[in-house]
Amino acid sequence: MKSLRTRQLAESGIAIALGAVLGLVKVYQLPQGGSITAGSMVPVFYLSLRWGARTGIAAGVLLGLVNFVLEPVFVHPVQFLLDYPVAFGALGLAGFFPHLPWLGVMVGGAGRFVSHFLSGVVFFAQYAPRGTSPWVYSAAYNGSYMLPEVVVSVVLTLLVLRALPAPSEGSG
Repeated sequence: MKSLRTRQLAESGIAIALGAVLGLVKVYQLPQGGSITAGSMVPVFYLSLRWGARTGIAAGVLLGLVNFVLEPVFVHPVQFLLDYPVAFGALGLAGFFPHLPWLGVMVGGAGRFVSHFLSGVVFFAQYAPRGTSPWVYSAAYNGSYMLPEVVVSVVLTLLVLRALPAPSEGSG
């Protein structure tokens, strides 16, 4: 049991580090934040599907904090919570769907979208064009990078799951 926990912690650290590095590889960057990356959510999705939602949420929260350290955007404490630990922690929701990984990735990605969406409505409404509802603006803005990011994550996560072995009960 102890060696399984050690393995889980080691894989979590690797997933957080890999997610942070992949997050710095931007395929497309939006002007007020948000980007399409080289699969930066995939390590947390993989970890969540492998070890469960609790481990995935914890790793996602830590990845969010690392992302804040690497590229900080701070306008308010609630915005910080929504855009970093809550948004990235939501990726761990994938762990509730280990037998339907594509659905887990979509649920985790949707959770992250909702968190960024709420932050956008409350804290970034001033960027909405005149006459545009902050709700519509935030949905369009955050959807413009989150939708492609989730599609990329579904494809890459399924490929990673196919390529890497599942954990065996007695391994360690």
